[in-house]
Amino acid sequence: MKLKQITIAIENAPGRLYEVTHALGEAGINLRALSLVDTGAFGQLRLLVSDVAKARRILMGMHMPAQVNDVVAVEIEDKPGSLAKMLRPLKDAHVQVLYTYAFVGFSQGRAVMIFSFSDNDRAIQILQENGMQLLDAEAFGILDSTNNGK
Repeated sequence: MKLKQITIAIENAPGRLYEVTHALGEAGINLRALSLVDTGAFGQLRLLVSDVAKARRILMGMHMPAQVNDVVAVEIEDKPGSLAKMLRPLKDAHVQVLYTYAFVGFSQGRAVMIFSFSDNDRAIQILQENGMQLLDAEAFGILDSTNNGK
């Protein structure tokens, strides 16, 4: 249940995030999740979008090399300690969290965490064995012609 995420480096300059989001919006691409991290002169912009292939074509056309990589979405309770509870079996299995970002979930009282793990396949197996709710591309309304989010 991996999702395809687009990652681009954008210059830390006024209007750059606007340019990306405006171009995607004009093309009818909906943003499902977004993370922007400052890394100096450039930022790392990570996007979950409604149409991965189309968004990548648009960004490449803007001379913004767009990488597509796998992430895992986990829905957890929106209450203290839920994240630690979810992470415990991964820690015990020595699966490392490379990065994460979050937003309030689709259901009331739930949060969605987006992860990149040192081993996404192993993490998925561990999370499923521990009864965690993983979200697929369909849950996000993501068109992914490469593997349908599986």
